[in-house]
Amino acid sequence: METKEFEFKGLVMNGFLMLFVNAIILIFGILGFIFSVIQLDESHGSDGGWIMGFSVLLILINIVMWCGLMQQEPNEARVTTWFGKYSGTFQKTGFFWLCPFYVKKKVSLRARNLDADPIKVNDKTGNPVMIGLVLVWKLSDTYKALFEVDSQTIAANPNTIGSDTKGLMNALENFVRVQSDAALRQVAGQYAYDDEDSKSDEPTLRSSADEINEQLELKLNERLALAGIEVVEARINYLAYAPEIAAVMLRRQQASAIITAREKIVEGAVGMVKMALDKLSGEEIVELDDDKKAAMVSNLLVVLCGDESAQPVVNTGTLNH
Repeated sequence: METKEFEFKGLVMNGFLMLFVNAIILIFGILGFIFSVIQLDESHGSDGGWIMGFSVLLILINIVMWCGLMQQEPNEARVTTWFGKYSGTFQKTGFFWLCPFYVKKKVSLRARNLDADPIKVNDKTGNPVMIGLVLVWKLSDTYKALFEVDSQTIAANPNTIGSDTKGLMNALENFVRVQSDAALRQVAGQYAYDDEDSKSDEPTLRSSADEINEQLELKLNERLALAGIEVVEARINYLAYAPEIAAVMLRRQQASAIITAREKIVEGAVGMVKMALDKLSGEEIVELDDDKKAAMVSNLLVVLCGDESAQPVVNTGTLNH
């Protein structure tokens, strides 16, 4: 991904050193002002006038210099501009002093989590489904985040955008939320919710979670690259039929499950009947003609495939009756 961000190359001083220098300048300015007032009271001349002017100037410069002190924590950055021109991104950690005339806009480079509410989309077959996602994202290009998208004016408090990091990041999160909604609709529309025939090898939303998540992450990175945002991970965390068809689809799934179970029962019953006939014939327990075999097969299948327990009937007669 092409980046327009570069490291800040301006003057950077140690914050503790400048704190000491500013304190010395402030002390000299105050002492000079007091001395000039005493001189004016004693001599009533102009000897203390230039000292007072210099002291006031020194104090004003000192006030401006205090504004250059800043503290920066890990995974934070300051985007600097010099009278409207981008001057680089400062990412060092610690206590520093930068020229007060640089406008420094604070941004967070930490990973953020977005749990999007489920939305209704139509899958490949036209069925309405509810689908939601959770994603982890972070800033990878501070220049694009501040200057390629209108994140500043849509923040909660644009007048304090330099210090209101929370407002800026919330504005970017709204951008991520809208784009994730569009990407989710696009990806979900390319796949069916489920394989109705259970014979096709095509990926579905239910059976191909890894492939769907990979496609979703790819689409999100394409959309969010404009804002200098990188998607660390994207996962579908909610998937269900829409309420208006959920009951119908549930009955279809139940019917499919019943059919599958019946096929297994019949398959097992036929095997058991065959085994019983082979056992009777092989050990010569009883000789059965075709009619008696057919009757036995019918009775065994009824017993084995029935939903309820069979009620045995004891035949006290002979096999000839």
